[in-house]
Amino acid sequence: MITTVVVGNPKPASRTLDAATVVLERLTGRAPDHVVDVVELGAGLLGWGDEGVAEAVRTTAASDLVVVASPTYKATYTGVLKLFLDQFATADGLAGVVAVPVMLGAGPAHALAPEVFLKPVLVELGATVPAPALYLNDKHYSEPASTDAWTARWRDVVLGAATSLQEGTRS
Repeated sequence: MITTVVVGNPKPASRTLDAATVVLERLTGRAPDHVVDVVELGAGLLGWGDEGVAEAVRTTAASDLVVVASPTYKATYTGVLKLFLDQFATADGLAGVVAVPVMLGAGPAHALAPEVFLKPVLVELGATVPAPALYLNDKHYSEPASTDAWTARWRDVVLGAATSLQEGTRS
């Protein structure tokens, strides 16, 4: 199973990147195969045809399981993540990919943001999102208790979907 973490934080090597990695590791028991820290793609995100952006898109689209994470900005995901997601074709850009939307925030006021804003765009791009989106407190995301209940409930569903899609592409 090929796994990737995609993070749309305007700061490189952010807590959001750390949180997404924690979520993926708790799901799979191992580090991600690939990490796309979107802000590192720089100005190439502003147009079409940048080879670094194209490679990040290919890597993400070729993954079986992708954790897509953003900090909560103005009650939704960041513009830098939107610029990256705009590079994928509508309906099939993430076909065959199981995605886990994750957002970090300071408090519960925006707890529905990943479910209401990030999950639908991933589905629009063709990803399979078999579990509810995950909202984590940006101060406590690394504590096991922050993800224990979600992981216990959804790990088998997420990994089962990824395995099923992976086997379907080999048929």
